[in-house]
Amino acid sequence: MELTTIDYRVDGAIARVTLNRPDELNTMNKAFWTEIITVFQAIDADPRIRVVIIASTGKHFTAGLDLGWAASAGTNVAADPGRAREAFRRHVREMQESFCIIDRCRVPVIAVVQGACIGGGVDMVTACDIRIATENAYFTIQEVNIAIVADVGTLQRIPYLLPQGLVRELAYTGRKFAAAEARGYGFVNAVEKDHDAALAAADAMARQIAAKSPLVVTGIKQVLNVGRDQTIEQGLEYVAVWNAGMLQGGDVATAVKAQMARETAVFDDLQA
Repeated sequence: MELTTIDYRVDGAIARVTLNRPDELNTMNKAFWTEIITVFQAIDADPRIRVVIIASTGKHFTAGLDLGWAASAGTNVAADPGRAREAFRRHVREMQESFCIIDRCRVPVIAVVQGACIGGGVDMVTACDIRIATENAYFTIQEVNIAIVADVGTLQRIPYLLPQGLVRELAYTGRKFAAAEARGYGFVNAVEKDHDAALAAADAMARQIAAKSPLVVTGIKQVLNVGRDQTIEQGLEYVAVWNAGMLQGGDVATAVKAQMARETAVFDDLQA
């Protein structure tokens, strides 16, 4: 796998995905949008992986969309207007997939955010399950500041993470949403002193998750996502069907036996 914007490695049961363009503030250029899909396809195909940590390098998590690339990727002004608009719609949908694949990932995804998390960065971390930030971190729904309606996932996912009034304030004003304030609203799960401490906290959480039954953890994520996107009744039906199909293995017996013996259960990986 040849990557230019992301470092990817598997450490036991943990996949580590790291944005690696610190000199460019980890802006999301053309290559990024396809490379993140390639990486998460590899994660979903690897049964050893039980949790993902998304991190970054340098002073800032990401300054968001690479505006130079975005400007050069404009639609063909000479084309028929209807066809040009339709092509642009497909372009946006392709970019949305870069974060939808994180949302759909079969295992939990933890984001570690330092410094600025702007625009596309907010789209990315709202697609993650858990967010850990440094004290100096902040989030900005930047699109309003460049006269764009955010269109890659923030406005669809953040209402499930924050109160409506605050969501609208942040989206309308484009102001900085600092880590301490974000922690108060539960948008981030923890705030750590610096990047190393935040990475360590994510690592400890990832190892705790990885020790659980991978079948159950993936089931929890699927059920939570379905419950978010459907009615309560549809969500209840989904979890009933899931458990009817998936609780036939040996993980429950293994877990109960370990609990009774005050031991740590060891669970098999999922099948490829």
